[in-house]
Amino acid sequence: MNVKPILSIVTPTLGKFSDYWLECLLQVEGDVQFLFVYPPQSQPRVINDPRVQVLTSPYKGEMMQRFVGLLNAAGEYVLALDDDDFVHPQVCELTKQYFNRFSNSWVLRLQKAVIDISDQERIKKPWNPIPDVGQLEICKKTPENPYPFQKGNYKGLLELPIAPLDKSFDYRYLIWPFIQRRDNEGYHFENFNNIVWKNERIKQALPEIAQATKVMGAITWIPSTGFDRLSGLFVQAKSFQKDAIIGHWMPKPEQIRYIDKDPVLKAARFHVISDVLLVKYFPQYGYLWNLFFSKLYGVPRTVGKLVKMKFLKKQTHSKINKKLTEKT
Repeated sequence: MNVKPILSIVTPTLGKFSDYWLECLLQVEGDVQFLFVYPPQSQPRVINDPRVQVLTSPYKGEMMQRFVGLLNAAGEYVLALDDDDFVHPQVCELTKQYFNRFSNSWVLRLQKAVIDISDQERIKKPWNPIPDVGQLEICKKTPENPYPFQKGNYKGLLELPIAPLDKSFDYRYLIWPFIQRRDNEGYHFENFNNIVWKNERIKQALPEIAQATKVMGAITWIPSTGFDRLSGLFVQAKSFQKDAIIGHWMPKPEQIRYIDKDPVLKAARFHVISDVLLVKYFPQYGYLWNLFFSKLYGVPRTVGKLVKMKFLKKQTHSKINKKLTEKT
């Protein structure tokens, strides 16, 4: 691309995305850069679009592939998108309008609709027009309006507070693993994906994220998964200011369609292995310790899910082999 893009869309992938998904992605209008990051020894798909840049990561895994993509993102703003989720074709124009109005914002949180993978009619439904950002009122928390979220039915741009990282560590986690977290309630966010970020902030945070992976001497710990929450909270922790408003959340209808799968089909993930990097680099924040311990106690459940998935997979293969044997 000869023109500096407004928006870079970063997608780590194995290349197994559908033709329909790719067709929809390439319908995004404006000065956009699409970054597809493949693992090593893979065969990237050929895409005839000058806006597409294909990269190969030195290691396989969400964290390394997404990290490589973010390093190479040339846009003024950046959006991380998985290769089975959909984004509104006018997201670039929306981004430009929003940050022209709110130049000090870190993020624009897109409205997300969670859609079951089997609901193809809903997935393929035409997008609703995006409202004029310049005409939307600001929804903020005030004594007169203490609940501006309105159960998700707010009509304007909802002010987004920074995550309350300065919450105290709940020491009960040390003796009782079944405590329900409360400090994550509210409409602040932890994740990185499906949110438009000011790229300047991401570029500043990446070297420190890399530094956080150093364990001792030349030993480096790079989790294969969990980069979504790790990066989302890392950027907020790096420049934390109590009660700061760091952006806004778009109202309905959606600008992101998140495709949800049956839990049985989802791979078991040990997010705690990336959460440990947060408490290692920012030990002063009780919120991160609460997150770490809540996920640490979930490890046995994840191990159980992994064993169950392997058992079911083995059973399925046995049934297929039995049917093939019977046919022969």
